[in-house]
Amino acid sequence: MRKLVLTEFMTLDGIVEDPHKWSFPYWNDDVSAFKTAELLASDAMLLGRVTYEGFAASWPNRDNSDDFTRRMNTYPKHVASRSLKGDLEWNNSHVIEGDLAKGVVALKEQAGQDIVVHGSPTLARSLMKEGLIDEYHLLVYPVVLGSGKRLFAEALPKDSLKLAESKQLGDTVVALTYVPAK
Repeated sequence: MRKLVLTEFMTLDGIVEDPHKWSFPYWNDDVSAFKTAELLASDAMLLGRVTYEGFAASWPNRDNSDDFTRRMNTYPKHVASRSLKGDLEWNNSHVIEGDLAKGVVALKEQAGQDIVVHGSPTLARSLMKEGLIDEYHLLVYPVVLGSGKRLFAEALPKDSLKLAESKQLGDTVVALTYVPAK
């Protein structure tokens, strides 16, 4: 069974909203290597509508000469949305029809590599409630915003996650990998 991996850029105070507004000054070779390894370990994306629309407005306009961009633009993108219907414009994008949990379980049962969820905090919280996330990649940045969307808007049950790995990326970002404690 494939793993569902949630990846988030997060501030010290837990904000995951609009990382393009605060994470870029901290981008470095280690963050790039981490994100590249994450992408190469997956062969599909699962996105919420808002993240999908942001990505679809940006990625297709980028130069496909590098492997990262080419992969983002070509591999399957599954979108959890009640408002998007029919054919989506970004190459190889599909709306998950019907029950989200059943659709995600069906994706996980297919042969293949990991399925990565970028951002999409509303979708992420729905997936957490259903116990569908197999691994959490939280890249914590030295930023405090005070307000904004939080990944953990509701408390998880005590001892529900276990730290699997932590590593420093450059001299400012920390990558924390958690798995369900089960």
